[in-house]
Amino acid sequence: MNHQEQVAAIRLGKDSVFDAWIYSMLMDNNLAYVLNPHLIASQEQLSFMVQLEPGQIYLPCSDATFHMLGSSSPALQKAYNRVWRTLVGIIQQAELNPIDRHRLFQFLRIRFRQYTAQKTLLPSRLMKRITDLIFYQSFSPIPDPWQKARRDALQEDQQRSADATIAHIVNAVDPKTLPATIDALRTTLHHLELVRLLVLTVLAHQKAEDLAISFNRALTQAHDILPLFTPSPHQSKTILVLPDADGSTFFEILTIQALLRMGHKVIYAVKHAPFFLSPILADFDCDPLLESLCKKAFVVSALSLGKNALLAHLKTHQWLIIDDGTRERLNLYRVSVTFARAWKEADIILAHGWRAKDMFLETSHSFTRDIVVFWNEGTIFRIQHRPHAKACHKFAEADIVRQAETLIGSMRKAHRENRRVMFFSCIVGSIPGETKQAIELATVFVNHLRKQMDNMLIINPAEHFVPGMDGDDLMYMWERVQRSGEIDIWRFQSTTDIEQSFALLGRTVPPIWSGKDATYSTGCTKEMKIALDVQEKNPEMQIIGPDPKRFFRRGEYGVGKYVDAQFQR
Repeated sequence: MNHQEQVAAIRLGKDSVFDAWIYSMLMDNNLAYVLNPHLIASQEQLSFMVQLEPGQIYLPCSDATFHMLGSSSPALQKAYNRVWRTLVGIIQQAELNPIDRHRLFQFLRIRFRQYTAQKTLLPSRLMKRITDLIFYQSFSPIPDPWQKARRDALQEDQQRSADATIAHIVNAVDPKTLPATIDALRTTLHHLELVRLLVLTVLAHQKAEDLAISFNRALTQAHDILPLFTPSPHQSKTILVLPDADGSTFFEILTIQALLRMGHKVIYAVKHAPFFLSPILADFDCDPLLESLCKKAFVVSALSLGKNALLAHLKTHQWLIIDDGTRERLNLYRVSVTFARAWKEADIILAHGWRAKDMFLETSHSFTRDIVVFWNEGTIFRIQHRPHAKACHKFAEADIVRQAETLIGSMRKAHRENRRVMFFSCIVGSIPGETKQAIELATVFVNHLRKQMDNMLIINPAEHFVPGMDGDDLMYMWERVQRSGEIDIWRFQSTTDIEQSFALLGRTVPPIWSGKDATYSTGCTKEMKIALDVQEKNPEMQIIGPDPKRFFRRGEYGVGKYVDAQFQR
């Protein structure tokens, strides 16, 4: 690998030696999906967040860190050594007797040497792995060493914000700089408040006079970024806020409250378990100050929230707090399904801290959402916008609903014309590698039915694929159509239908399709559950196809897939 080459430009399949090293390195970092599919994000889930082309590789780090791996660069060892010094500090401050402390040091030294010997472990993954050992080894486990520090930081920042001098500077406005119209004034005040709270988040301990200077400089820096946060008259934005691990949670929450006042929806993604001074989900149940600050928030503890459930929460609540599923620096391979879906539904990612800068700004990879990162370099406030990938198109709920309503409208029109409506549920993507064939079979069969049946509108999902939509989007769209009450006949693809489809194509049935029917489809299984539910409300609706009892051996989709999670490997 050319060590000057951008990581995003690298493609697998060109160099077998490099490919082997990549696979080995992913295994060393426990980022290989096929080895641990219940912990590692699939390519489909990763594609919610990172814009990837076939053969591209991705690592949750900067290009510079990637290039250090596997090389003889002294910088990598220095990064490892910084991890070790951090661990030493944790152990030295822990309440351990001398024997346990010495034993733990020796144990960690052995593991540290083993982990770093191959020079393929990301420093962030090394930190996660070693702290796991500190917290969970059996002979002298150390409880959360940062809990008190998190509470103290929260209280100190509350007191700091209440200081009369600081409060005056934060709220002061020069009337000469204000616009003349109400709308412009409202926008200006929102922008002033947002910028000042971002500055306080990273520079809260500056002197009052220095803060005033930082506010003015930050406003200039953020001038071209602030329009991203200007609320639309017709639609609020959804902003996913990623905290830092520096203990500035109080001002992060004040920033969120400012975004809420602007009319936006906010998702605050906190850690699953201790990671320095980053807020964790458990804090919101046991820290009275944090609870009082977040009274308006709805806490979502589920790690694998479905699209429908997440959208329902966003409709009901303006502010969600979710669990990102990790206790390490943001690692998109290891985040929870809930986090991945929150990212997918967001319009803007607002990320705080130098770790976020390394993750989002120092990589050549592109991401699927606009990302705004803010951090400090010493006493200087920095903010930068990384636009979403040009090739990425977000299917907002409104887009998906519009697609569904168009179909529902055609069904209602058919009923006004005294035509009946049939919905055809068929295998589309549940047989790996056969999606194109499945669409062809469904299309030829439905066209045959249309010739055979008079005065009938037949809805064939295979004819309504929207490029770029994943399984989550499509199922959300189709469920709206299916629950519309406009279906008279719901036909599920049978073995006979498939055999007839191949006959219409002038072909025999290949082994992979032999004996298949709608019961082999995860999507059809979900649709059968919907069909039975709809039939209870509309007994006149007819269900045709395999016995419903044969469907329910299937479970749930893999995230972003069209294949049952338990069969996708």
